[in-house]
Amino acid sequence: MRFVVLACVALLAGCAGNAGETLVRGTPPLDRSPAAAISADDFVAGSFTARDGTTLPYRLLTPAHIEPGRRYPLIVQFHGSGAIGSDNRAQVERDFAARAWAIPAIRACHPAFVLVPQFPVRSANYDDPMVPRSAVAAPALGAALELVDAVIARQPVDRTRLYASGFSMGGSATWLSLLARPDLFAAAVPISGIAPDRAVADQLTHVPILVLHGDADSENPIDADRAMVAAIRAAGGRQVRMRRYVGLAHMPPGDLVPGDRWRDWLFAQHRDP
Repeated sequence: MRFVVLACVALLAGCAGNAGETLVRGTPPLDRSPAAAISADDFVAGSFTARDGTTLPYRLLTPAHIEPGRRYPLIVQFHGSGAIGSDNRAQVERDFAARAWAIPAIRACHPAFVLVPQFPVRSANYDDPMVPRSAVAAPALGAALELVDAVIARQPVDRTRLYASGFSMGGSATWLSLLARPDLFAAAVPISGIAPDRAVADQLTHVPILVLHGDADSENPIDADRAMVAAIRAAGGRQVRMRRYVGLAHMPPGDLVPGDRWRDWLFAQHRDP
């Protein structure tokens, strides 16, 4: 009887820990060839100075054809730490997730503005750089969110369909942007990042979040993201879920491109006006 009780407790604990989580096995390696010819020059270059004096270079991909009177989603694509700088190229050319939006088939199926700011310093910092367990926003992230407001004011953007995404440090910045501007984003897709401290989980129950992370990631261990997903759901949030890629190290998952399913999900999310 004691064995049966313990087995039931373990089963229930396993189910609770995996709530909102989908195990993904056997995903092929990411095919980077569709974006091989894409460069920063496919994005319009710009520069923005925030109220605190921070200057951010940025690139903006526009819909291939802008119809008069139509408004389009805006994706804010946050780059990883390898693109930190000020050349206004690396945030596209060293970040496959950013270049992927300019692949002709994706651009045709999911017309949108894609904003890719470049940070001169980190956008997210970790409690322990060697074994990160939680992320906190760097001041430069606030400047990027001011830039978002400026782009919205100038372009035909659908204000109910603003989305955040990013890989690695960009995934962490994606999480943190939801906390910094809870009024802004309709949905988010953080990829292989580090979530904030679980104490703030109740502030994230209102927004749809799709987390993508490999469980063999030794650079940004999956534990922080798994714990945050569980904490949000424990706080009553049912719009967060995770795709846990079995055996995937610190790299974008193979189904990121063409990624029609997750992009369709993202574009279906709307924030109340």
